[in-house]
Amino acid sequence: MLKAITLLLLFQLAGESISIFLSLPIPGPVIGMALLFAALAWRGGPSLELRETAQNLLQHLSLLFVPAGVGIMLHWQRMAEEWQALLIALVASTFITIAISALVLRALTRRSAPRADPEHRP
Repeated sequence: MLKAITLLLLFQLAGESISIFLSLPIPGPVIGMALLFAALAWRGGPSLELRETAQNLLQHLSLLFVPAGVGIMLHWQRMAEEWQALLIALVASTFITIAISALVLRALTRRSAPRADPEHRP
């Protein structure tokens, strides 16, 4: 498990380093996750140890929301003052995410749909 966690943290460190060095607007962990995905795709998938470690981390994923909850409670007054902007951002980002997901799904289903044979007509 230690080896797998070290691997995950190394990819996160690589992503953070790339993000900071190139001054990218993309968070380092996102870059690290993309690098990990590319490495796993090139390698043919995760090892059993990495798969089990990731599953254990996912089982305790709710613990990662504790810092966010603490931040909300700490900045409650500021959130109360700016609730309109937060609500607009939340609703807009939700609709944008749904729309982009629908467009990607449509493009992928068209791409994977079997093509009709031009010589074969029912």
